[in-house]
Amino acid sequence: MTVTLKGFISVPQDRLDSIRSALPEHIRLTRAEPGCLSFDVVESDTTPGRFDVAEEFTDKAAFDAHQVRVKASDWGKISVGIERSYEILGL
Repeated sequence: MTVTLKGFISVPQDRLDSIRSALPEHIRLTRAEPGCLSFDVVESDTTPGRFDVAEEFTDKAAFDAHQVRVKASDWGKISVGIERSYEILGL
């Protein structure tokens, strides 16, 4: 059963530049992970600081491996403490 995550992150104004800078590499690395079916993070045109997130992984193991990798990554360090609002299906 696939695992999907949908939601958003709310980035404070003072952290926008670092998030925007780190995001392309985070997306590239995630899309290259085994079991990643899709991964999109898109900055909102209407809500300042909001980045919409949509992920799909082949199964729980692939999703869990992604979570472990992210926590140890530059993105994990740069985005620590940023408010996240997600719905996860398939766990």
